[in-house]
Amino acid sequence: MNDHVRWLPPLVEMAAFGGDWKNYEAALYAFFRADFIASAPTYDGRRVGLKRHPMIDGKEATYWHCISEGKTEADRVPDLRRCERIRWPRPCIEHPAELKIWIEDRNGEGRIHLWLEPEGYLVVLAIRKGYVILWTTFYVSLDHQRRKYARRFEEAQKKLMPPRRTAS
Repeated sequence: MNDHVRWLPPLVEMAAFGGDWKNYEAALYAFFRADFIASAPTYDGRRVGLKRHPMIDGKEATYWHCISEGKTEADRVPDLRRCERIRWPRPCIEHPAELKIWIEDRNGEGRIHLWLEPEGYLVVLAIRKGYVILWTTFYVSLDHQRRKYARRFEEAQKKLMPPRRTAS
């Protein structure tokens, strides 16, 4: 996997924990805690905070969004591809020059998308006054989904470009 992105840590695979979910999940949370609770990174000069509630099993909502998927909090299930990449959000936040970045509006709120396209990995930050929140992260495995995110980036870039003037 991440052979050409040298600043990414290796994947944290469940096999290294003998397939034991309880031990694996404890290790995932330890990495998350070290990267976002013990010390908070910054993005574009703003502190990166977490969505803490609802706390589930004493762990922050953002943590669950980084390792699971589902429409509602109660229906989230672990996603092993997200789990394996638990050590990637902070390095992505700290290496923005190497990512495709755009902002989208989501329910009246700005969301910053940090797209590590070669790895198919996306980090989403919610914009708050004076800081940002690590909202979610996920691995995009399917080619059509990767094309969708590449298009979303291109569309956002077009909005930033001034209109071309035609010669009169």
